[in-house]
Amino acid sequence: MISLRLSLVATIAFAGLAGCAAVGPNFQQPDPPRAGLYTETPLPQATASAPGIGGASQRLVSGADIPEQWWTLFRSDALDRLIRQALADSPNLAAAQATLRQAKENLAAETGARLYPAVDAKASATREKTTGAAFGQPAAGANIFNLYNASVNVSYALDVFGGARRELEALQSLVDYQGFQLEGAYLALSSNIVTAAVREASLRAQIRATQDIISAEQSQLDVVERQFQLGAISRSDVLAQRTQLAQTQASLPPLERDLAKTRHQLAVLAGRFPSEAALPDFELDAMDLPQELPVSLPSALARQRPDIRAAEALLHQASAQIGVATANLYPQITLSGSFGTQGLQLHNLFGGPTLWSLGAGILQPLFHGGELTAKRRAAIAAYEQAEAQYRETVLQAFQNVADALRALEADARALKAQSDAEAVAREALALAQRQFQLGAVSYLALLNAQRQYEQTRVALVQAQATRYADTAALFQALGGGWWQREAASAAPTNVKAN
Repeated sequence: MISLRLSLVATIAFAGLAGCAAVGPNFQQPDPPRAGLYTETPLPQATASAPGIGGASQRLVSGADIPEQWWTLFRSDALDRLIRQALADSPNLAAAQATLRQAKENLAAETGARLYPAVDAKASATREKTTGAAFGQPAAGANIFNLYNASVNVSYALDVFGGARRELEALQSLVDYQGFQLEGAYLALSSNIVTAAVREASLRAQIRATQDIISAEQSQLDVVERQFQLGAISRSDVLAQRTQLAQTQASLPPLERDLAKTRHQLAVLAGRFPSEAALPDFELDAMDLPQELPVSLPSALARQRPDIRAAEALLHQASAQIGVATANLYPQITLSGSFGTQGLQLHNLFGGPTLWSLGAGILQPLFHGGELTAKRRAAIAAYEQAEAQYRETVLQAFQNVADALRALEADARALKAQSDAEAVAREALALAQRQFQLGAVSYLALLNAQRQYEQTRVALVQAQATRYADTAALFQALGGGWWQREAASAAPTNVKAN
């Protein structure tokens, strides 16, 4: 008995010493990217400006913090309310939140199973019949009796080489992964709503512009028909004007269809049915184009993008799995014990004889046909795969930011050029209309001026909307500012003493 106890104490002491370190690599957070710029050449500090909606110059503020609710920079109360509603009601977010809770509960379950002893209470009652023949005494007759048992069993697997801790480390990494996936879902939802709202506003402006053009072309058709009745022009000129009007009218239904589809998309993003959405109407002139754009430093991007952090969590998980596979090559030590009583009558159960046992076991893998070493090599390969995917995610993130920054610069110049073109086309159309009424130009010149003005006016609206959409794309590419919420929740609350 004494030797058994000493053996158990020695085993536990050895486990405590050996368990101070876990086999396998300790995860090292990847170094931040060394790139000093997002683009090949430096960007101008401010973009070009243009008159009208969305024409303000935008200034890039390097190293500034992105607000958590970045969409409020567009200063649209309707947009802010819709996004808040969507964040509360979106099924996609609810699914991501449930997945995160599931990962946390799995970690909690495995923590209890891996780090603490398993203690079970057991009770049993049996009715048995024995005969003397079982003991070589046939004449002894048969005995029938009841046997009652009650016991407490304890078992504990010693984590000598850290395999269990590496398993828990891997599960914690999966919790982190699901947390960053949730942040990514928040960012994607808010970005999609902003983009869809801008698209709706653009389509409304294009529809309004097309309706104005249709009205003007209808008025011009009335003039042309009167001139034809007076014999001033040929019938071909009338047919040309009717064709132009019909073509403009034909461009209206696709715009109305796209507007309806965009509204349906917004409804679903907000967690509502399209028929019951009751969405606000979005207009470009009701949104402000943010004039100061905070741009994170390249060295900070890897800590701010949810997809990069998620890829890092998977890399951490793969690193921990190498430790698990390595620990499986070493001995597995378990301790067990039980304590209970036994009686022939239920009311005498706890007054009966005491039964107890203590045990220890060790399992050393000797030959598994190369299975365990192959699994360790597979875990190393999985880590290398996760490392390559992490690098690819970082590269894609830098491309997203570079694309957005270049797009904003080009958008500003394109809007300025398109604004100038629309102004010239509008003036040319007005001049052509006056000259045609005086007979100074042919109808072909008027028709050409109408077409140019129609194209430039619709293109102007599209260029205005593009600046809003690409601004939202920049905020999304930079990570959206979710870490500001974490910083606010982690900050201590100052309480003044009374």
